[in-house]
Amino acid sequence: MGAAVPGTNDEILVPLAAVQRLLMDAVRPLPPASIPIGDAVGSVTAEDVVAVEDVPPFPNTAMDGYAVRALETVPAPVELDVVGVLAAGQEPTVAVGPLQAVQIMTGAPIPPGATGIAIVERTEPVGVTGARRVRILDEVDPGAHIRPAGSDFPAGEVAIPAGTPLTPAHIGVLASIGVSLVPAYRRPRVGVLSTGDELVETAAGAPAPVLAPGQIRDSNRHALVATLRRDGFEAIDLGLVRDDETAVAAALSQAVRECDAVLTSGGVSRGEFDYVKLVLGRLAEPPTGLIQLSVAIRPAKPFAFALLAGGLAGGLADAEHNGDRQDECLVPSRAAGSARPQQVPVFGLPGNPVSSLVSYQVIALPALRVLAGYPADLPRTVRGVAADPLRRRPDGKIHLNRVEARWREDGRIYARSAGGQLSHQLSAMAAANALAVVPDGDGIEAGQDVELVLFGPTQ
Repeated sequence: MGAAVPGTNDEILVPLAAVQRLLMDAVRPLPPASIPIGDAVGSVTAEDVVAVEDVPPFPNTAMDGYAVRALETVPAPVELDVVGVLAAGQEPTVAVGPLQAVQIMTGAPIPPGATGIAIVERTEPVGVTGARRVRILDEVDPGAHIRPAGSDFPAGEVAIPAGTPLTPAHIGVLASIGVSLVPAYRRPRVGVLSTGDELVETAAGAPAPVLAPGQIRDSNRHALVATLRRDGFEAIDLGLVRDDETAVAAALSQAVRECDAVLTSGGVSRGEFDYVKLVLGRLAEPPTGLIQLSVAIRPAKPFAFALLAGGLAGGLADAEHNGDRQDECLVPSRAAGSARPQQVPVFGLPGNPVSSLVSYQVIALPALRVLAGYPADLPRTVRGVAADPLRRRPDGKIHLNRVEARWREDGRIYARSAGGQLSHQLSAMAAANALAVVPDGDGIEAGQDVELVLFGPTQ
């Protein structure tokens, strides 16, 4: 899976694609649930949703105008008697007979006898105001501006296939076929905690505390929580944990009871006080165990992953204490009629601010999407053009440069550096909307193609 890279003390660097595939294969989608359509945007359907009735349920008009017998408008113009007015929501009470018309509003059912709609813009009243005759100025084709019953979805047809990420338009489809609860994978609850004795938190609404020597303010947790929410997950702020093995173990044990997945930042490198990797190694469930890797990327090389027992793992007392939470943590077992504790993935991200966000974007996010019911696909890149040189030195890693990507008049997307590329320089990450994938070597010259991982809007 990896190879020793010269000059790195025989450190094994694992290719990014191999790490992504390893994690996506390790996680499983959450159990399906019945989700109210008002909460379902971004969720993925767990089974086909079938229309149980025709949509629309009856033939209706797509335009304001006059319901007519289409063949009687040939040749145009033609004058017809207006025998009624029909608004949306009303049932027709008169039929359209020879040389007759019914004034009709958008969405109203087609009256008997009508075979087309003359749009109101191409008609004229005949005679004095209030006259019940109309002049049709253009010939009307049979079926013109009529929406047949079932023309969107006939009864029995799959309206939304399984595996569909639900957009606002899909919510409209669900409402149109009378579905109020959709079978879908719920959005995962993802907990975020930061570790480190050096970290300081500012209480909400309070002045920022003065930093003591060696202290820094925790930015990772807040940035990751915001990023998770941007990506449609339910983010849970789990706070700060000091560099203490017992404290880390307690925090992680509680986290996997409350969350479907956990992100940590810090404590996964090779330092003496990197307790996250030690705790994950002790708590990890076989056969996966702790996966600790040096990913062949820059930034975000150190990474750890483990599956921890969650849900029912705390025993009967916890299950009774948590009430409904017990049911949410059960997933289908390989043995029919039984259940097992949920395995909660924990992603150990590096502690440098930029590294934690990059690691989330290219490593944790693809696996979290599988948890949410999305296909196990490698992250999609788009081909752009380097607006400036993206130079580097060979080191056995892919460099993921923070760049600003913008569309230009030639229809291509151009990427330029967003600023400093060191792993602590959040300012460039804040200015960026993409990561430029710079292969091992000397870099990419201005004007050359570059693969981009987009994570923000382009203009």
